[in-house]
Amino acid sequence: EREASDSADRRAMLCPSATAYRISLHSTIGASPHDNPGGHLGCGPDRSTRRTLPVVSFDVSADAYDRFMGRYSVPLAEVFADFAHITAGSRVLDVGCGPGALTSELLRRVGDAHVAAVDPSATFVEALRVRHPNIELHRAGAEHMPIADDAFHAALAQLVVHFMDDPVDGVREMGRVTEPGGIVAACVWDFDEGGSPLSLFWDAARDLDARARGEAALPGTRRGHLAALLREAGLDDVDDAMLSVTVEHGSFDEWWSPFELGVGPAGEYISGLGSSARRRLMERCRELLPAAPFSVTAAAWAARGTVRRR
Repeated sequence: EREASDSADRRAMLCPSATAYRISLHSTIGASPHDNPGGHLGCGPDRSTRRTLPVVSFDVSADAYDRFMGRYSVPLAEVFADFAHITAGSRVLDVGCGPGALTSELLRRVGDAHVAAVDPSATFVEALRVRHPNIELHRAGAEHMPIADDAFHAALAQLVVHFMDDPVDGVREMGRVTEPGGIVAACVWDFDEGGSPLSLFWDAARDLDARARGEAALPGTRRGHLAALLREAGLDDVDDAMLSVTVEHGSFDEWWSPFELGVGPAGEYISGLGSSARRRLMERCRELLPAAPFSVTAAAWAARGTVRRR
C-alpha cells in the first residue's frame, strides 16, 4: 500500500504539459511563498542550439558535488527515471553520470548488469567505481563515447546537456548507442523562468553585480529548447514536460555552505569574489530566503524521444 502511494506521489510530480513554475520557497514556520525578485537573461527562440558560452569545469571532489547538487539531483533522479519509462529489464546508459545520483536510481530499478555510465571527469569516474564496482563505466565526453551502436534500450542525461561541448552532437551520440525504437531522455534545470534550485542565488548575484551572467543562457534551460535539441539530433516522437522536486533545508547555513565548494558556474562565480563581496552576496541570499527551516521546490525541463529506424 505504501509502495503504491509512493509511486502515485512520484507520478504526481510529472506535469503533463511543459508549464514552468518559478522556484517556490516555503518557510515551514508559516512564512508565505516567496517569489524571487530580479531579472533574467534573455532567451529568445532564435538563439543557436550550439554552445556559445565557455565550457564549465567540474574539477571538484565527488563529495563536494554531492553536497552542492546531490541534495536536488538524487530526488530528481527518481522522477526523471519515471519520465523516461525505465523499468526492470531495460539496459540503460547514464551519460554524464557525475558521482552517480541517477546511476544509483537506475541500479535500483534494473540491477548492476543492466546499467552503464560515462563521464569525462576522472574524479567522478573513480568515485563511482568505488561506489558501484560492478557496473560498466567509461571516462569520456558525451560527444564521443567508446560504446558500440545499439547497445542500450535507453540513454539518459540528467543535468548534463547544458554543459556538453556540443549538445546536438552529444544527444545524437546518445541516439547512436541506443537501439532503434529505444528512448533518449534528458533533463535540465529551468533557469530561464526561475525554477532552478540555483535561481535565487543568481537573482541575488545580479542584484549586486550586473555582470553576473547566471546560467539562463545555457542550452536547454528555457521552455521548449531541450525538446528542440532532441529533434535537431534526429530523434522522433519528442515529448517534453516539467519535473519538480522539493527539498527541506533546516538552516540557512545548510543551504549556503555548499555554494562555497567551487562546484559549477555558481561555485566558480563565488570563487572569483573577494571576502567582502562574498559576504554581501551571502547576506543578500539570506534576505531573499524565508526564515529557516524552509523548503525549496525546484523545476527541471525534461524531454524524451525515440531513436528512428536506421
